[in-house]
Amino acid sequence: MIPSQRDVQQAFERVAPHVHQTPVLTSRLLDELSGATIFFKCENFQKMGAFKMRGAINAILQIPHADRAKGVVTHSSGNFAQALSLAAKNLGIPAYIVMPNNAPQVKKDAVISYGGLITISEATIAAREEMAAQIQDKTGATFLHPSNHIDVILGQGTAA
Repeated sequence: MIPSQRDVQQAFERVAPHVHQTPVLTSRLLDELSGATIFFKCENFQKMGAFKMRGAINAILQIPHADRAKGVVTHSSGNFAQALSLAAKNLGIPAYIVMPNNAPQVKKDAVISYGGLITISEATIAAREEMAAQIQDKTGATFLHPSNHIDVILGQGTAA
């Protein structure tokens, strides 16, 4: 599916009540140096500090209520793990997060602070995907790929 402007607008309307409206800044110096107008969308001011919150909340909101109650599962070593954990916590559902054994402790601590339920796996993508599939089979949670899921992509597209 190739997303349309309408798809992104609908995602924006879904996520708006759940995310911060972040500023867009400019820099005259950088504009002069580059010969263009440069805009900085400051998603570092977003909840949990990254635009990934937009994709996580949009994807969860697209899951039917009966399935949503079973929770969500993903594999991620960082920002999407945190975003999905916080979005799930805010909506009152569990977030099962598969993190590689080499994920930074600060990222694991953040996921835990947002209520994510971490399972550690080997660092390979195959191992992470296999572990996520096992959790999905056991819990009935909906799998949300951290970067290759249309609702995640549409939600993240609302940062513009």
